[in-house]
Amino acid sequence: MEGLRAQPPAGYYAGADGKTGQALQQALHDLIDDHQVLTYAALWEAFKTTDTKPDSTVWDIYSDKPGETPAYVYHFSQDQCGNYSREGDCYNREHSFPKSWFGDAEPMYTDLFHIYPTDGWVNNKRGNLPFGETAAPRWSSTNGSATGPSSVEGYSGEIFEPIDAYKGDLARTYFYMATRYLGEGSSWPGSDMVTGSQLKPWALAMLLRWHREDPVSEKEIQRNNAVFALQKNRNPFIDEPRFALLIWDLPNGVPPVPAAAAGERLGLWPNPATQTVRIGLPTDFCHNPEVLLHDMTGSVVMCTGTPPGSSELGHDSPELQVDHLPPGVYLVRVICPGRQLSAPLVILPRK
Repeated sequence: MEGLRAQPPAGYYAGADGKTGQALQQALHDLIDDHQVLTYAALWEAFKTTDTKPDSTVWDIYSDKPGETPAYVYHFSQDQCGNYSREGDCYNREHSFPKSWFGDAEPMYTDLFHIYPTDGWVNNKRGNLPFGETAAPRWSSTNGSATGPSSVEGYSGEIFEPIDAYKGDLARTYFYMATRYLGEGSSWPGSDMVTGSQLKPWALAMLLRWHREDPVSEKEIQRNNAVFALQKNRNPFIDEPRFALLIWDLPNGVPPVPAAAAGERLGLWPNPATQTVRIGLPTDFCHNPEVLLHDMTGSVVMCTGTPPGSSELGHDSPELQVDHLPPGVYLVRVICPGRQLSAPLVILPRK
């Protein structure tokens, strides 16, 4: 996945270094927790820095048509809702993570990372519907946002589908909500899309795809920086898109070995495996490195110095015994001082 990256303050994510899975999500939560809470009235003024188009009009993701002329534009202050009876009347404050899902409670109610200025009528049509995709729209806005029955595997209810240009933005918004409010959503009403702050499987799979297909844009980077100036916290998934993969899609989050460093590749045979896995390392790798096996939550399920049955790594292709582990996706890490290699490992069910 390629895209732009924001520039957080130096060392901002130091506490997340080397972590994956739930351990990484918890570390990120601890970094962005306890933000400076704004008042609901203050959001109108905040939008002037967080959601301004280059022409100084309101950046409404439900009416904007990238590269084209939208059916209408809004100007700050003068076009605030107010009453509305049709699309194009005014803009209001859209809780992209609907407020009914968290019981209208603070600090979620005014957290700018999920609140956008959008057309009041379209916001009303969306209501508290989950985001999704539909092959049979029942209603569409002027920019192509639509409501209709879900065509996403795992969910068949009514959904609201934004246009493709903003699907990644909203995916990263939901990853932020899942992480900022990790462990804090047990009393939330939830929805068909989330349990507390955490995404249900069908929604997580869809949003990870949106995250890959619509990479971080300059708009998101500028918005992240503007919200940071107000709330003093950041959206980690805009700053480092790979965080989402390292938490929820670990095999795709492990960086590939560059062609120029082919000698640094960690070899695992067989992979997938059911009983034993042999490890191959560069011949100049250190003696007696630490071998860690992480599950998808980031927890260490195996930790050893030299693998059993071998005096050193590298030349002897030592074996790891994995037949006691549940089937699933794991991450193997082999660590020397100042140097480490990693690779995903799939363990299959045993017949």
